[in-house]
Amino acid sequence: MLTLASKLKRDDGVRGPRASNPAADSTRRVSVRDKLLVKEVAELEANLPCTCKVNFPDPNKLHYFQLTVTPDEGYYQGGKFQFETEVPDAYNMVPPKVKCLTRIWHPNITETGEICLSLLREHSIDGTGWAPTRTLKDVVWGLNSLFTDLLNFDDPLNIEAAEHHLRDKEDFRNKVEDYIKRYAR
Repeated sequence: MLTLASKLKRDDGVRGPRASNPAADSTRRVSVRDKLLVKEVAELEANLPCTCKVNFPDPNKLHYFQLTVTPDEGYYQGGKFQFETEVPDAYNMVPPKVKCLTRIWHPNITETGEICLSLLREHSIDGTGWAPTRTLKDVVWGLNSLFTDLLNFDDPLNIEAAEHHLRDKEDFRNKVEDYIKRYAR
């Protein structure tokens, strides 16, 4: 986090207001994505939900991070769920790509890790999809909310899990707890 921010400042100081060699300057340019990420990561880390933890395997690559969500209420309480987030070069015009790495029984997350969260959709019918005004903080809070207030059985991605809940809520809870014991500890 700080290493990339300090690198950006250092590079700006080395180049000065106008570089004398435009060809050399183009190889040193920092992408718009990376400039945005320096600010957004600082804001994100200052405003993380208490149930979330962010890990940057390489502090010089802010465009790739892992998120751990540990719900403290509801069906998924006691589980530890890992998400992988990759921010594409075209960010903030397109949303980050997020995958759940923990096998889970959830109506809005498939067992293979696909996620149904409207703000991660580039084009959304309901107008709640990705917009350039959204940030990584919105993504993290949205993923965290999939375990509480955004848990949606009416518009599922994992139809089998949603139907299971509709058929037998207690058996659904048991299967969620079994998945937590086997995959989310």
